[in-house]
Amino acid sequence: MEKILIVRLSAMGDILNSLPVAAALQAAHPDATIDWVIEERWQELLCARGTSPDVHRSPQKPLVNNIYTVNTRAWRDSPFSSGTRNQILALRRTIREKQYTTVIDVQGAIRSAVIAKFSRAPRIVGFEKPREPQAKYLYNKRVPAQGVHIIEQNVSLAALPVPSRETEMLPRDYAAECRCEAEVKNLAHPRFAILNPGAGWGAKEWPAERYGEVARELAKEGITSILNLGPNEDALAARVESTSNNSTVRLSGSISDLIAWMRRASLFIGGDTGPMHMANLLGVPVVAIFGPTNPARNGPFYSPFVVLRHEDSQTSYSHHDRAHEGLMSINSDEVVTAARTLLSK
Repeated sequence: MEKILIVRLSAMGDILNSLPVAAALQAAHPDATIDWVIEERWQELLCARGTSPDVHRSPQKPLVNNIYTVNTRAWRDSPFSSGTRNQILALRRTIREKQYTTVIDVQGAIRSAVIAKFSRAPRIVGFEKPREPQAKYLYNKRVPAQGVHIIEQNVSLAALPVPSRETEMLPRDYAAECRCEAEVKNLAHPRFAILNPGAGWGAKEWPAERYGEVARELAKEGITSILNLGPNEDALAARVESTSNNSTVRLSGSISDLIAWMRRASLFIGGDTGPMHMANLLGVPVVAIFGPTNPARNGPFYSPFVVLRHEDSQTSYSHHDRAHEGLMSINSDEVVTAARTLLSK
């Protein structure tokens, strides 16, 4: 029987774009054990809160059997502490005892490749050109990335077809679903769009005030705008609200709460962010506002979508906060027009 371990530690969007790997493996090997190593802060992308990480697959944990959580940030902060050493040794021992037949490192980083190597599996699979080039020396099977979109490339590590849009990939937290259902009933308009003004780095952020202008126009269409906010984004939300005529509602909570709200959304508007990739997996129509990153690789894949990107935008994955000129040239009217097109369908 196949015992397969996937290593994808972070971050939110990258994990979401790796879930189709587990879905493809599950479809091809329904009796296989499929496990995952992930940073503990992102565990809810695999498993609903309160669900044991070592129980069988279920709607609360649809893709994997066992989940191993790590905190590599804490390890880096205290690399020589006894706590760090004990946690790493315990992870290595647990993974090695499981006797995996295949380990797939989707991350392509040195730290993820080292964790994959812990297993001593006969097949340790990674990209021929991983994100951190030195990682490839820890693989014994190197795979050239196939396809244009990152989901296609990730699934090519398993040499399997990309799973269909109908595949359930995200967990259902029934407590979060009930909370969301009750809160939706209190909205001024039952149809709502999720707006995500934040981004991983500044160059990917479309101006917050323009999100407010979009929210103001959507309200005229009977659409409530829900602002999805990350940690420490209150100031960003205030800038959206300043131009929205109080037509927005703030959303904050757990990852499970965001999944529950996203399942019910009529539309998602935002840039190349984790929540956009979540909307994509759930089939929510997406208005994707792109600047320095390539939408052919990082844009929506499963969802109905309209991508807005200025023709002069140059692709760069360099993390910096300078305003991207092409992104700044996209105005709120273009986004509203794209939203109306998707809502009409």
